[in-house]
Amino acid sequence: MNTIFRKSMLSVAGLAFAGGVFAGPIAHVAAPSTDPRPVAVVQADKPDTSKLIPHGTQGEQSHIDLNDEQTANAKAIIAATKKAGLPERAAVISIATSLQESKLENLGHLGDMNDHDSLGLFQQRPSSGWGTPEQITDPEYSTTAFLKGLKQVDGWQDMPLTDAAQTVQVSAYPDAYAQWEQQAADLVGQYWNS
Repeated sequence: MNTIFRKSMLSVAGLAFAGGVFAGPIAHVAAPSTDPRPVAVVQADKPDTSKLIPHGTQGEQSHIDLNDEQTANAKAIIAATKKAGLPERAAVISIATSLQESKLENLGHLGDMNDHDSLGLFQQRPSSGWGTPEQITDPEYSTTAFLKGLKQVDGWQDMPLTDAAQTVQVSAYPDAYAQWEQQAADLVGQYWNS
């Protein structure tokens, strides 16, 4: 096969010929666009929304503005979820649960306002075997404890958020978790890969 013909065929196939070896696709430089319309940029490292909210949200959604401490607690929940080797959906369930239980605040003893002996991000109770007060008020520990409970729920990945959270938490208000699903998914989407 002669060299000119080979170069022509490779060029048609989009490959460059460089001294007898294929150099991969030929770089194509496009002319600058003069189109004034904005171009959508897709960030490939954000989790897929269908993984974060596979069932869609249930009911009206609530939202609160987070301060630095609450944002740090959301990031701690995400980090503990990743460390446990669980997917983004587990972080959404965890954050939504914490938003309902404590508004992502690491609650200490609240005196007369305390719900029994509930503490931490998930209002876990030392008297119910969740751990010591020091453990429960450690965001990584409390998240890991919640996730351990979640992993024991058969089919949690396929359940609506409120059912999965309620099975772990056994709340007097089982449907309240659902209102935080969108904000929890937004937080996971924002911080999962940061």
